[in-house]
Formats: sequence, C-alpha cells, structure tokens
Amino acid sequence: MERLGKYEVGRKLGQGATSSVYLGYDPFARRDVAIKIFSPDVLRDEQNGRIFRHQLKTEASLAGKLVHPHIAQIYDAFISQEMSYIVMEYVAGGTLETFCSVDNLLPLERLVETIFKCTRALDYACRMGVIHRDIKPANILLSSPMAGAGDIKISDFGNAFQTTTDSTQVFGVGSPAYMSPEQLQTPELDHRTDIWSLGVVMYQLLTARLPFMAANNYALINQICNVDAPPPSSFRSDVPAGLDAIVMRAMKRDRTERYGAWDEFSHDLAEVFRSGRLKTQPENFADTQKFEGLRSLAFFDRFTDPEIWEIVRFSRWESVAANAVIMADGAPGDTFCLLFEGELAVAKHGRTISALLPGECFGEMAVIGHSGHVRSADVIARTPAKVITVSGGALRQASNLCRMHFYEAFLDVLAGRLALANAWMSSA
Repeated sequence: MERLGKYEVGRKLGQGATSSVYLGYDPFARRDVAIKIFSPDVLRDEQNGRIFRHQLKTEASLAGKLVHPHIAQIYDAFISQEMSYIVMEYVAGGTLETFCSVDNLLPLERLVETIFKCTRALDYACRMGVIHRDIKPANILLSSPMAGAGDIKISDFGNAFQTTTDSTQVFGVGSPAYMSPEQLQTPELDHRTDIWSLGVVMYQLLTARLPFMAANNYALINQICNVDAPPPSSFRSDVPAGLDAIVMRAMKRDRTERYGAWDEFSHDLAEVFRSGRLKTQPENFADTQKFEGLRSLAFFDRFTDPEIWEIVRFSRWESVAANAVIMADGAPGDTFCLLFEGELAVAKHGRTISALLPGECFGEMAVIGHSGHVRSADVIARTPAKVITVSGGALRQASNLCRMHFYEAFLDVLAGRLALANAWMSSA
C-alpha cells in the first residue's frame, strides 16, 4: 500500500478528466477517506489550466467549512507544483446515476426524500455563501447502494462560487445538460441556478431521461434557453400532479418565476408527502416529514438544520390511538416526548389536571437530572395523536450544541409553567 503524506492509499475508486479518486485511510483519525489526486499535466495545461487550478483552490478552500449531514465533508488539502490532492469523506454507496435508468428508478417516496435532503443541504451551503454550480446525479453520493435505504451526500464543490470571497466568477463551468439558462448566458448567478439544476436531477430520476436532449451542445443550449420542457408525466404516467408542478416550477426559464428560496422548494416536497399521494403508509414517518415536523415546532426555534437532522436520527415517532396511556403515574422513565399532532390529557389519581396541545413537551424531568426518575402523572391520548419520543441516553450522546439547545428549551418550558402556576396562585 502506498502513502501520500500521512494517508495510506488503496484502490482506485474512479477517474475524471482532471483527477483520480482513491480509497485511503487516515491512521490518526482512524477512518476511511476518499483522496482526489489531480493530474499535474492537467493543471499546467496552457488552455484550461487556469480554470482547473481555480477549481482545485476553490474545493481546497472549503476544507472544514461545510459541515452538514448531507454534504460530503472536505477534511484536508495539499497543493504544490508536483502533487495536489484533496482528502474527503468516503461515501461507499456510489452515486445517484445508479437510479437514472428506466429499469432501476427509485420509489417515489425515496426520490422525494432524496431531493428534499438535497434542498436542505444546498440551503445550508447558500447560507454559508456557497453556490455549487454543478449539481448532477454524479455529484450526489449514496451511503448505501440500496434503493430503499441509506442517505445522501452532495459532493464536488470544485465549480462552486463563494459569494463572500470570490471577486470574479469563472464563467461557463458546470455540466451543460444541468446548467440553468442564466448559467449559460451570464456570470451573474445566485442560488436559483442550483434550484434549476436540482429540478433537472429530479426530472431525470422520475423519467430516466433528461428534460432537454440534442445532438450537440449548441442545440442543447438553444433548447435550455428557449424551450419549455414537457412535464415528467409526459414520459411516466404515474407521476403525481404535485411532483409535476414542483419540477416545472424549479425549472422555470425565468428565474424570477422559479422557487425564490430553498425553503419554498423543501416545503412543497414535504406537502407532497402530507397529501398522501405517494402511497406512503400513515404510520411510516419519512425523514422528510420528521425534519419538517420538528422545524415547525417553536420548541426547536434555536436549533440549526444540522441539529434538526441529528434529532431526526435519534428520535422515535409513533401514532397512538385515542385513550392510549403514553406515560403512567409512578412508572420509571428515561424519555421525554413532544406532541406533534392531537391532544393529550395529564391526569393524577384519575382527575385531569391539564391538557397538552401540539408543540408541547412532557416528561422532560426524567432526563434533566442524572438520577433516576419516576413519572408523577398519567399522560393519556384524548384523540388519535402523533408523539415524538427522545431517550435520555440519546440526548446525552447528542452533540454539545444540540444538547445545550435542548436544555435551553427545557428552561423555557419550566419558566412558562412556573409563570402559569404563579398566576393561578395569585388569582386563587
């Protein structure tokens, strides 16, 4: 096995026009990594070397800066005349290209969830001042090659534009089939060019074909800039009208008619889930629904998107029937819950003492302290309800910021209850 700096270099994972990617190992961090090694000849090329060097420096400059559950992290970079490489997170499942063929399309639920996660990652990048400019299936990595499992990571920020640092944009970079009309015509771009590109990816995942197809790049560019693509349902009859509308809005040629913000794109994808038209079982909560649900609750106002994704991973979501006992008086407990939907009653010795409405937290005293705790009241579903449960163990293993924000939210809850108790006593 060869070495490159401190890294052990193994088998080749892939090769592109400017670089080769190898599986590596970082013995200090004890993790597999992907090492992208750039060809010195390509970087010295008289005609395109400037662009390639700019791409290398752009990607290297993002090392440690974009930390998000759905962005492949850049760990390290080394640039010299003789050898240049970038060390990245290793994502083992291949790319979304796997699911762009007619005999291997994703289930609609999985497809929408995948695009939803992309919108959240690109929204984060946008807020960090980064526009990707090369969104395509080959740059969306899969943690698992299975169609119904795993997660996604957006990669390859070599063509990115950093709004906070770049004084000029390199014009004409990207993959023509996925480039927006404005990306083909002007260097003045914003996040809406990535919205277009993600719309094209969604179109391809739905139909196994690109929205614009031509014999050469000149004809392709002419179509992108002047022709409206037919809706995905023209090529696949089972595409719901809601998905048609989302794709077509993302791919509006006039960017002022496109989604103006990533949140709008995310919201419409989540609404498709809520409509029940993707054949998702009501008791199955997709990650998309969980993220949107948590983000909608005031309890999570302080939490960042990466922290919300962290909670999606360790929370348990359940539908409960009316009259179900969720917590029993006197029972030991190391969990707390939030009510997402429905109405609950808090009772003591058979007497109702309060009601809980969506967004309210209960059972948190069991995890605030380090000692064991027993429940001090019954919590019973008055109506069919949806309940989010978090264990004390999961909370203690959460990231420092996530855990801090939970405890701050608990303090808000306790302060509110104390204020209500004081008001009740003063009026008694």
